[in-house]
Amino acid sequence: MQIVYRFEMRPTKEQQKKMFHTLKLCRKLYNWSLSERQRVYKETGQGLTYNKQQNMLPGYTKEHLEYKQVHSQVMQDTLRRVDFAYQRFFAKEAGYPRFKNRDHYTSFTYPQVDAVKKTFSKPGKIYLSKIGFVKMTTHREFDASQISRVNIKYHGGKWYANLTAEVEVLENLTDSTKSIGIDVGLEHFAVLSDSTEIETPKYYRKSERKLAKQQRRLSRKKKGSNNRGKAKTKVAKLHAKITNQRKDFLHKTSLDVVQSHDIVFMEDLKIKNMVKNHYLAKSIHDASWGTFRNFVEYKCHRYGKIFLPVPPHGTSQTCLCGANVPKDLSVRVHRCPACGMVMPRDLVSAILIERRGLEMLAA
Repeated sequence: MQIVYRFEMRPTKEQQKKMFHTLKLCRKLYNWSLSERQRVYKETGQGLTYNKQQNMLPGYTKEHLEYKQVHSQVMQDTLRRVDFAYQRFFAKEAGYPRFKNRDHYTSFTYPQVDAVKKTFSKPGKIYLSKIGFVKMTTHREFDASQISRVNIKYHGGKWYANLTAEVEVLENLTDSTKSIGIDVGLEHFAVLSDSTEIETPKYYRKSERKLAKQQRRLSRKKKGSNNRGKAKTKVAKLHAKITNQRKDFLHKTSLDVVQSHDIVFMEDLKIKNMVKNHYLAKSIHDASWGTFRNFVEYKCHRYGKIFLPVPPHGTSQTCLCGANVPKDLSVRVHRCPACGMVMPRDLVSAILIERRGLEMLAA
């Protein structure tokens, strides 16, 4: 399976200049690729494939000699991004591909880094073709031989290396079959079927005043000015800090759940549909239910555990005795008129999720 290691980089001023220039050229190539696809389709009624555009690339780079400063595989990956954007559009997973401006094209990728032996030949550094050896803060160990691709991203005023690794799935060496059901919510981030309550982090809300202040300052700056650029960087840094705090919480929480249990059940929630409720959208995005579910799922696979999504229908409206107990979101305590049970509604849902999951496994 694939996992991604993310490490902060500390490039020199000269290296930063080269990296920003690479981003600029990749963005121009992306927009050229998109415009060519649109032009050919308009003229012929047929689309351009990735292979056809790849064959067009040498001619394009001969006309634009500045692309000698960009590794060929980085350029090929840029064309793949356009192709992938079209694939998602045709699969109805995203809208029609758009042209990218500077704020929306912030990374470039070396797709076959395992073929370059000196990529990790110097401790504490990563070699990037056309850029050189760049300092990288490795806060955890990784096997360099497992790294297949490197994505370089500029985010919140900092540079990061995202290393994709092919790792083996670990075998679950215990004979235990300890299971757990997880109900995510807004009052608590999650409630487990063993009655454990995980509190909701509200990093975005806590920083909202500071963020709003910075955004007001940004709105007053003249477009294109250096001061506006500085203000945008401050806003981006604040967003990045909140994102990093949230991811750290989700990683630690999901790891704790997976390492403590052998079978994990979660509701198969359709987040895209849920955020259509504008009253709840911000809280749902802040809680990051979808990201948490993805983290739990891949960690289960990584450590040889079982992850099973459970249909969510009725988990919040059903009693443990089987009776239907309708209630809206404002009702936080489950009271069953049939059996008399009184229990926090989220705990009832978590227990039902575990029960349903075990029934699905036994079927």
